Amino acid sequence: MSFSPDWLALREPADHAARAPQIAQKVFAHFAGRERITLMDFGCGTGSNLRAMAAHLPRTQNWRLIDWDENLLAAARARLSEWADMAHEEGGLLFLRKGDREITVETRKADLAHNPGRLLDGVDLLTATAFFDLVSPAWMNDLCEALMARKLPLYAILTYDGREVWSPPHAADAAMLDAFHAHQKSDKGFGVASGPDAAAYLAKALVERGFYSVSGSSPWQLEAGELLRQLAQGAANAVSETGLVPAEEVEAWRKARESAAACEIGHMDLFAVPF
Repeated sequence: MSFSPDWLALREPADHAARAPQIAQKVFAHFAGRERITLMDFGCGTGSNLRAMAAHLPRTQNWRLIDWDENLLAAARARLSEWADMAHEEGGLLFLRKGDREITVETRKADLAHNPGRLLDGVDLLTATAFFDLVSPAWMNDLCEALMARKLPLYAILTYDGREVWSPPHAADAAMLDAFHAHQKSDKGFGVASGPDAAAYLAKALVERGFYSVSGSSPWQLEAGELLRQLAQGAANAVSETGLVPAEEVEAWRKARESAAACEIGHMDLFAVPF
């Protein structure tokens, strides 16, 4: 499963604003005082996570950005180069300077569906944003085992938790949400996806394997605008694929929601450290 660079660019400000500050602070405090850090970002998209975190991490950073979509990896290199104060490519790596941060970026196409642990050697922190609701419980179990084997911390950002509150209310909200969750639990390439159960399952799987895990709410708080409009369209399209809601009801909901005043979409952030 992949997403367009335009969609990721549209949602990036909302993603950054939604991050749970108390969880982010624990991550940054964990690595405070270090001179360098190596991070791996699963499902990196266009590099949004790097842009959100770089200013708060040690001065010298090595990022390994992993995605299956070569177009997104190319977009990541382009967007990061524009974002940085200085940028150049050499030997297949992207070298960035942002403020006083020196950042080396490796972009790598990799299939994360099978044996993701093979990618984790030599890493100080694994990160992933809006990712774990796409994968199966079995996939999460395998990853947690690989993380514990390497004593590797995890920072999981914006894992969807199933909560949605639209304003004003609409009569079809509950039926649409149930059908959307059914669509979310279809196979996205990682087995039957966890969807809205992912945040709770991930936290439980980590604790069972000996991690200390803390979580915090990180909801999108959206007002009327293009992001809300596209979100409504995407949800309506997903529900239409399920056949669980009559087409005329889906269309009425979509029209109403494209001009909604606001919407809160629930997510959870998590930071887990092995004992």
